[in-house]
Formats: sequence, C-alpha cells, structure tokens
Amino acid sequence: MAIDLTVNGVKHSVDVAPDTPLLWVIREQLRLTGTKFSCGIAQCGACTVHIDDRPVRSCSIPVSSAAGRNITTIEGLSPDTTHPVQLAWIEHDVPQCGYCQSGMIMAVAALLKRHPKPTDADIDAEVTNACRCSTYHRIRQAIHTAAGNLSSQVGKL
Repeated sequence: MAIDLTVNGVKHSVDVAPDTPLLWVIREQLRLTGTKFSCGIAQCGACTVHIDDRPVRSCSIPVSSAAGRNITTIEGLSPDTTHPVQLAWIEHDVPQCGYCQSGMIMAVAALLKRHPKPTDADIDAEVTNACRCSTYHRIRQAIHTAAGNLSSQVGKL
C-alpha cells in the first residue's frame, strides 16, 4: 500500500504495510540512518524523531499514523549541524559512543521549543532518553548552554 510522507520537508511515497514502524521506513525505505534502533519498545529514545514538532519514538509509531504529517529526523534538524543543541553537544563533548545522541538531540530540541529556558525539573520530566555511557551531567550542561544561546538562534528551534 502506498503511503505518502513528508520527511525533512521532502514528499515521499512508500509502498509498505500500514503497520510498519515508522523507524524502519525512515531507515530502510528512505535511507536516513541517523535515527537509530535500540530497544524496539519505545523506552530508550534512540529512535526519537519529530512529528508535527513533537518528539515521538519512531519504533512504536505505525507509518500509517504519520501520513500527512511533518516528520523531522536528525538529518533534517540542521543539515549543517548548526542547530543550537548540536553546537552545545560539541562544546560540551557530550557523546561517548554516540549511539543514543541523535534521539537525545531530537528530544532536547523539542524540549527547548516548548521551554526555551528549561529548569532541571523540566529536563528530568521531558528528556527521558537513555544513555548507556551515562553522560547525563554533560547532557544537562549542554541543554543549559543551548537554552542560553536561544536569543541569537530564535528562528532555528
């Protein structure tokens, strides 16, 4: 069955079963491999993408529910890696293995859109992605740095 998607501003038509997880369409059909598979049960967040500017775990979303909506992957967040969250990640040397980072960055970008100056409680409540390397202290520092840089990057988030 053909399903029409808009991913990173580009329209695609994919021929897949309607219950195929969005993650696999993104990775296998569209060849956008920045979104990662990890747990497969929407717990870890490595597969986080935005649908209509809201963070979702793409491993548990059927592709049919994403049809007609705007999907953004890590590749579409900022193709030149100048999004304030990406720059803060670099500044604070956040990743170790890096596997979870695209999903973490997507979750944080969504957080900062809703809470431009998040408190630690906001971060704890809304960024529930798992990092096996436990770089949470650097993640929190990077979130606050990105939030502090918002005034010069208002249009990017």
